[in-house]
Amino acid sequence: MQQSKYKLHTTDTGFIKQLLVLLICLFSSSILFAQQKVNVQDQVNQHIFSYKEIYCLEDPTGKLSLQDVQSPAVAAKFKASWSSTPQNYKLKSAYWYKVTIGYPAETMKNWMLEFFDQTIDDIAVYTPAANQEYKVERFGALKAFGNRQFQHKNFEVSLKVEPGQERTYYFRIKSHQTADVIIVLRSVNWFVEYALNEYLLFGIFYGMILVFAFYNMMMFIAIRHIQHLYYVFYILSVGFYELCNDGIGYQYLWPDSPGWNKYAYGFALCCISVFALMFTNKLLFVKSKAPGLYKLINTVIAARLTFFVICLVFNRQWFNYKVIEAIPLCIAFYTGIYIFRKGYRPARFFVLGYSFLFIGFTLKFLIMLNVWWLNLGAVSYYSLSMCFIFEMILLGFAIGDKVRILKSEKEKAQQDIIKQLRDNEKLKESINIKLEEQVRERTHEVIEKASIIEKQNEDLSRVNKILEQQTAEISRMNVLLEKDNQELHASFDKVSRDRIMSAGVDFEEFSKIYPDPESCHKFLADLKWRDGYKCHKCGNTHFISGHLPYSRRCGKCSYDESVTSYTIFQNTRIPITKAFYMIFLVYSTNGKISSHKLSEILSIRQSTCWAYSNRIKKLLSSRKTGIKNGNNEGWSKLVVDNTAD
Repeated sequence: MQQSKYKLHTTDTGFIKQLLVLLICLFSSSILFAQQKVNVQDQVNQHIFSYKEIYCLEDPTGKLSLQDVQSPAVAAKFKASWSSTPQNYKLKSAYWYKVTIGYPAETMKNWMLEFFDQTIDDIAVYTPAANQEYKVERFGALKAFGNRQFQHKNFEVSLKVEPGQERTYYFRIKSHQTADVIIVLRSVNWFVEYALNEYLLFGIFYGMILVFAFYNMMMFIAIRHIQHLYYVFYILSVGFYELCNDGIGYQYLWPDSPGWNKYAYGFALCCISVFALMFTNKLLFVKSKAPGLYKLINTVIAARLTFFVICLVFNRQWFNYKVIEAIPLCIAFYTGIYIFRKGYRPARFFVLGYSFLFIGFTLKFLIMLNVWWLNLGAVSYYSLSMCFIFEMILLGFAIGDKVRILKSEKEKAQQDIIKQLRDNEKLKESINIKLEEQVRERTHEVIEKASIIEKQNEDLSRVNKILEQQTAEISRMNVLLEKDNQELHASFDKVSRDRIMSAGVDFEEFSKIYPDPESCHKFLADLKWRDGYKCHKCGNTHFISGHLPYSRRCGKCSYDESVTSYTIFQNTRIPITKAFYMIFLVYSTNGKISSHKLSEILSIRQSTCWAYSNRIKKLLSSRKTGIKNGNNEGWSKLVVDNTAD
């Protein structure tokens, strides 16, 4: 009995497990059935997956494999897309998508899947193969262009058609910027026709850009208006951005540079904003018509360039903030409206062109915010490109209108100049007639006066000859007077010096002969070295000028001897002009003048006068005999060869 109970319990447990597995399978299958299947129809050339036709799963770790996402636990997390076009909102996560396609038994076409957004970094497409296995194909904007299954700007993968079957396809997407996961089912025949037409439109679009650029470059070369050059750079930047955005640049220009392909759009957007604002400044004369806006535009240009450098150096992920391009766009748009309201007519085309661009930018922004009813397929996808074309054409009209206005103003100015020249010519003729009459009258007067002047000239010639003779005589007398003055001046200097050497004079008269230290130093130098120079150190007689005025440096031992060295003035602190006069006073009084009197005359302290006069008196006493026989040298005998070394 116990054994049968045990068997019953074991059987119940197995049954419960089987029931749970069945429920899980039913739950999983209900989830699968919840997804809308897309049935292939040969009469329909293409189908764009949207809403419940696409199921999405976010993989924050980025490590889930196909086996992981197919497991019941993870598969249950797939959710239907809540927007017509799914996006990878979290750039650090990987995203899984799956679609289910049913092939009817009678289908005769070859089919393929295409991903519209060319900026997706990495796409892994898992397509069913034999034995319930999946074949994986990888492509993306960071992989070499030559590795793609189809050499086309978009990402395509061919499908293995199995009539009467339905297949589920998985896609894993990872990108550094927000990408639109636009998955399109197309027949191969339709793809070929569509691709050829699309490339034809691209050729027309880029051809228009090159034609406009070439035309405006020729205009710049012809008339040297910088606005044409800015416009060339602007439309080339627009073309470069479109090349980055639609994948044409990666296909034809840099197919082997996926690293550059990742961030080329950031460089293009920076150039668009900068050259658009510079073109606005020049086209609308913003500097003169709106100085405040001119400063604002230059500030925005500097800020945009700074942001580009910061993104390039610190974090290139910040290139994804494309919304900042709305700031230069709005400023240029507002500037055009402001200048147009001030009456500048070419601004009307500028405003109209930027209106199209503003509409295209706004449409793209709203689609990015998933305003579903604006998503009109290819029209919405290429809306900004079409708006660029309209803006490019209207900006060309604005430039032409400006040139036309400048031409009309120039013609009007030329007409005014011609009219003024005609008026000037008439005025010139009337003036010339009057002048001719006046000239005839004056000519008659001049002829009459000329005879008078000729007679006066003859008289003047005679007078001039007499004056020349007198001038020669006066010059000769001046030469003689100059010679007498020099002799008189030399005699006066000699008499004055002799008087100072021997007679009593006051300080004022003494200062006229020795008015400053330079004259005193010169006198000392002449007196000290009148018999020639001889070095006190080595006896050498060759010298050069020293550092101090009138000093001499030995040419052999470089001893620099000042003019006061070995004189009574050596090491004295009394101004040399007053020291000169003190020697003179002591000499002229034969040493009988008191230190108090010297202090009163020279305005020097009595103690200083006493000390210095005692030195002079001692020298006077010791050289009395030499001084008596000194003729006119007088007190100068007291100066040189002082014993105070």
